[in-house]
Amino acid sequence: MTSRFIEALVGSDRPVVMEVKLRASDGSELLGGRTVAQTVAAYETAGAPCLSVVTGRWFGGTEELLAEVAGLTALPILRKDFVTSETGLARSRDLGASAVLLTSALLARSTLGRLVDQALGLGLTPFVEVVSEEEALHVPRAGECVVAVNNKDIRAREQGAAELERSRNLLAAVRRGGTPCPVSASGLERPSDAAEMLERGYAGLLVGTGLLRRATPRDWCQEFDRLRTATCPAAPPPRPRRQAPRTGLSSTRRDPGSYP
Repeated sequence: MTSRFIEALVGSDRPVVMEVKLRASDGSELLGGRTVAQTVAAYETAGAPCLSVVTGRWFGGTEELLAEVAGLTALPILRKDFVTSETGLARSRDLGASAVLLTSALLARSTLGRLVDQALGLGLTPFVEVVSEEEALHVPRAGECVVAVNNKDIRAREQGAAELERSRNLLAAVRRGGTPCPVSASGLERPSDAAEMLERGYAGLLVGTGLLRRATPRDWCQEFDRLRTATCPAAPPPRPRRQAPRTGLSSTRRDPGSYP
């Protein structure tokens, strides 16, 4: 099965999943007076190949936020939340998601396997988050999944410092697991850290807070591009793209209890 999300990310000159998140882990507001529509438009102008939308209550998210973003863009969208059932997967698809987060540390291996199968059956790309070598080596159907190393501690609601050493240490295991799209996710606030992870061999990055705390995403991206050029002069210049808008999806009631 062809994954639109994976193809967009690995085929991008600037392979950064840019995240729409209303609040940081410390509770501070991130949009800074910008609307969701303005944020999405800024990401498109910055050449985002994919978006992530945080729908969990810890970070101020709702299902309505996912539906709103999906109505504003044609880019593939990752839903970041705790999804633990086929009903939740189908709900994510119906709200406009192309990919869905599955957190390996919080799921039994058999449950993770079932959810991966069900997600693929629904046309969703599993975005499987790992934090250990054991998890990285045992992602079911990894060849059809994004496998992302989370640099933050989900059990602490991602409130601690990022552990970038985790991404440095786990890339080899993630690659051995068979994914075509290893991703370093969370805690990459500085463009220098993001550029390092691409240089090390990650196919993509997921960045939210670092982008949202700049005046515009383009500011962060320009610094990121300069650092990439310095370490890899042959890298092609990114091509900002403007995507045609999707038709709107109606807002829907949020399910109780969710992730970041």
